[in-house]
Amino acid sequence: MDWYEKLNEYFPVEEMKSKEHMERLLKEKGDVYHKDEGKYHVLMYAEFDTFIFIDYVYVSKESRGQGIGGKIMKKLKEKGKPIILEVEPIDYEDSDTEKRLHFYKREGFKHAASIGYKRRSLATNEMNEMEILYWSPNDESEEQIFEKMKKMYEDIHTYKDKEIYGKSYQSVDEVLTLKKDEQEDILSELED
Repeated sequence: MDWYEKLNEYFPVEEMKSKEHMERLLKEKGDVYHKDEGKYHVLMYAEFDTFIFIDYVYVSKESRGQGIGGKIMKKLKEKGKPIILEVEPIDYEDSDTEKRLHFYKREGFKHAASIGYKRRSLATNEMNEMEILYWSPNDESEEQIFEKMKKMYEDIHTYKDKEIYGKSYQSVDEVLTLKKDEQEDILSELED
């Protein structure tokens, strides 16, 4: 089984990029988009100057509990940049979603509660909501994480989407939202 088949078997269809999309990212944006593959894992990530985005991380079931996920995270953390990723909200009928969340919490990731992420899947046409998690060595604010997510969305997720899929993903402003602090909302209303 090749790296794409492993990812495709593990991740829901609405979250998967096509193999062509990922291969083009690797070839045409090879300075940013990377694949790290071993016998028991596949990691697809984008490394920008100021942050890292984990696109997909897969660890085979037979090797879980051997610390492979922790080693992958340690290697990325050693780069000293914030690390951002998307995860499915917990689905109590799918124990993997809960295990993933526990793993990332153990690794020091925080939930970006003020960042909303909802996009329509080109594969299924269904709305897909994701949670944004991040690890930051320098205590970046959620606003800073939000700006990094916007860059990633435009540079990676929608890269040549019309050419590859025949249609475009939604614009970044439709997909990503930043919920402001309620006090800021009240203050801006008072100013109006």
